[in-house]
Amino acid sequence: MAIHFDLVDLRLMVRVAEANSLTRGAEASHISLPAASTRIKNLEESLGLKLLYRTSQGVTLTPPGQAFVQHARTVLAQLEHLSGDLQEYAKGIKGHLRVYANTTALGEFLPPVLRSYLLAHPDVNIDLRERLSHDIVRAVSEGQTDIGIVAGLVRTENLETLPYRRDRLVLVVPKDHALAGRQEVAFAETLDCDHVGLQESSAIHAFLRQVCDQLHRPLRLRIQVGNFEAACRMVEANVGVAILPESAARRHAQTMAIAIVPLSDPWAVREMKICVRSLEALPAFARELVDLLVGDARAAARASRRRSSPRPSTATA
Repeated sequence: MAIHFDLVDLRLMVRVAEANSLTRGAEASHISLPAASTRIKNLEESLGLKLLYRTSQGVTLTPPGQAFVQHARTVLAQLEHLSGDLQEYAKGIKGHLRVYANTTALGEFLPPVLRSYLLAHPDVNIDLRERLSHDIVRAVSEGQTDIGIVAGLVRTENLETLPYRRDRLVLVVPKDHALAGRQEVAFAETLDCDHVGLQESSAIHAFLRQVCDQLHRPLRLRIQVGNFEAACRMVEANVGVAILPESAARRHAQTMAIAIVPLSDPWAVREMKICVRSLEALPAFARELVDLLVGDARAAARASRRRSSPRPSTATA
């Protein structure tokens, strides 16, 4: 016998799963707690499966519940995409596009691309969020976001990926710092110095914390700032050293008294990738953003090759 699913039930289960709470999930769905409880109970009875473990601390998903929520997210995302495609033929907002990216992509590479895209698509809104790469992969897999940009060794087997940019993390120090003249330095060596860090919510900060945990060494944060420029200014003022994307560091080194030292750690050089669940399943306006990102990456690669190519010598009479 076919089972008919109610979209209200799908959204309710997703919100309950996100909150680990039936009460907060009901509130987010604008449903009373008794009504939400009845809906989930009826859903479990129709499926013949228990979807939630209920305890005094809240609720957690059973294995069938996890499968249900994963598919519910996919269905809801596809319905949103369907709505976006159909609205191409109507006035007003055509669609809502969700993009998750790591710190470097968000701060260095995406702004000019998104500016061009939004100028060409005045009827599309974008929800842009910063996340760690493994969180981005999970969000794309579960349909929480449409497009992800990830870096480093992260598993993306179940997703479609396209090459994007190369991201290199470097050490930024004052020009007169003891490490300024080094050809390269290991990240572990920098842990004896005070650091200028990014905010707790930044993906780079979270990544460096993970590296420090693996080294069993603390990160001596002297100050935390909100962006790459502020970090470079603090380094210039001799507050500490910083780990930043090379592109940002070189841009600010043109106007500040700072030096850039490459990191010798293998993780410092990271290939960035665009990832989606399925290019074909994306609405047309989302595929256009992917095409724009790919074109931006190719243009950057050509410019890099031109910079690195030796200039031909000219003969003089």
